Amino acid sequence: MIQRIQSVFLLLLALAMLSVLFLPIWSKFDPSSKQTVVLTATQLAFEQPAAGTAPVATWPIAVLAVASAAVAVLEIFQFRNRFNQLKLGAVNFLLIVGTIGAGFYYSGVGERMLNIKIPGEFAAGFYLPTLALLLNLLANRFIRNDERLVRSQDRLR
Repeated sequence: MIQRIQSVFLLLLALAMLSVLFLPIWSKFDPSSKQTVVLTATQLAFEQPAAGTAPVATWPIAVLAVASAAVAVLEIFQFRNRFNQLKLGAVNFLLIVGTIGAGFYYSGVGERMLNIKIPGEFAAGFYLPTLALLLNLLANRFIRNDERLVRSQDRLR
């Protein structure tokens, strides 16, 4: 039963959340000082740091992304118990929303690091959790459809 469509969605979800670890999430450029602040899953730092500027650790983003990917992989192998899959899907929803929220929070910290009126730009690493959220919702929908099908077949027996 691993070949079901929700397993594909969950695998893509895990890959999307692991990709967040390697892609930039947010960046901001100051044309006057030629400084660029870049947010990744592990740190928020200047590309060319000046003396006395330490990077800000953003490990909650990385922890939430890895936890979400691990829950998705665990959810794939719970195919015999669809109710557990649905519970893990709800947990994964919270982890993904937490990842998005942490990205927003640390982008706000980055806005204050480089105090100019030009807003920062979100990169691919920010949009991947949104894709993962959509994939999680699709997987949960198909899991519920399977559960309804099994219950309807039980009634026929």
